[in-house]
Amino acid sequence: MLPAPAPGESTPLAVPPWYRHLYVQVLVAIVAGVLLGHFYPETGAALKPLGDAFIKLVKMVIAPVIFLTIVTGIAGMRDLASVGRVAGKAFAYFLFFSTLALIVGLIVANVIQPGAGLNIDPATLDASKVASYAEKAHETTLTGFLVGVIPDTVFSAMTEGNILQVLFVAILFGVSLAMIGERGEGILDLLNQFSTAFFKLVALVMKAAPIGAFGAMAFTIGAYGVGTLANLAMLVGTFYLTSLLFVFGVLGIVARLCGFSILRLVGYLKTELLLVLGTSSSESALPALIEKMERAGCPKSVVGLVVPTGYSFNLDGTNIYMTLAALFIAQATGVHLSLGEQLLLLGVAMLSSKGAAGVTGAGFITLAATLSIVPSVPVAGMALILGVDRFMSECRSLTNFIGNAVATVVVSRWEGALDRERFNAALRGEMPRVDEVAPEAIPAQ
Repeated sequence: MLPAPAPGESTPLAVPPWYRHLYVQVLVAIVAGVLLGHFYPETGAALKPLGDAFIKLVKMVIAPVIFLTIVTGIAGMRDLASVGRVAGKAFAYFLFFSTLALIVGLIVANVIQPGAGLNIDPATLDASKVASYAEKAHETTLTGFLVGVIPDTVFSAMTEGNILQVLFVAILFGVSLAMIGERGEGILDLLNQFSTAFFKLVALVMKAAPIGAFGAMAFTIGAYGVGTLANLAMLVGTFYLTSLLFVFGVLGIVARLCGFSILRLVGYLKTELLLVLGTSSSESALPALIEKMERAGCPKSVVGLVVPTGYSFNLDGTNIYMTLAALFIAQATGVHLSLGEQLLLLGVAMLSSKGAAGVTGAGFITLAATLSIVPSVPVAGMALILGVDRFMSECRSLTNFIGNAVATVVVSRWEGALDRERFNAALRGEMPRVDEVAPEAIPAQ
């Protein structure tokens, strides 16, 4: 029994049993899914609807959560110049580190050369397997992407669930609400109440995370098999190693320069990272990331702008994958790329990675878009990695997720708005977990 608190002290939080922790439940579900998929592959493959249903549940709340977070954050700032300043800093960060991720993938591919020695004749590859991805790639031109940011109606952005369209409408509405000043106070208060209710809904949805992770992992192993990795182990291993190097090397240095440990941040987000691993989708943890970064002392205005925008423009894992996979295909098919051709590949990848933002399976589609513009590398070569793309998708999602968490902290610090006391307490594990405290109990920023 806990001792009674002294006068003036708060009652300490009761620590729940270990099996009540969401991250433990998700971890157990992932292991169970792997075992079921391995020993009973047909049963595992049949459980795909469980993972799909959970991701649909999360996507159901993503649009309103982003809208409410951005609108209340911007309207609460009042100073519109600060909104532009935050956005400018965020995009400068995204551009630099997204480009750096592409360069890292290019360098590693040249040094390790995972595809060297395979000597595969492109004429023997089945191009029909990647035809659908190539078609989607042609649909995601830069011009089409920019026009596609604008929804048909204000409400269609919410109903279609396009993150960039929701972001566009939310920024415009938030700025409009800020411009009318006191007359908008009533609307702002109402939206804050809606925000509280939706984050409670997020907490309810997250209780189904272990079921979703179990179904998604059972399907992945059951449908593709662990043995699928053996044929292309060099590529998969190189990609995972490069992503680890980027997260704990590059982002680790950024974190150290900003006064925090990347390991502690990863520990703070362990539940969400396990969820991303289990579902192979970083979107499944987007609402939880928004809430956790606010709880850790990042202001709502920064979180609301950086996190949703980063999900489309700060795809570190996807960018590493694109240059690494492109050079793997070139090496495997015996295509020698000159330095100029590799720089062209880099430039095209920078544009195409933005053009397919928000598209399901964006990593594979952006790769198809890049290869279709660089004629030296055969698009049909993508058939070589189609079988293991699902396994690399998990690493892409994890790297993207961590990259956006770091970006949120960095931009908050650049703004001088990071609550260091709350942030350090969160990283030390001294704050209530996100699944234990209702959003209304979280102090306002």
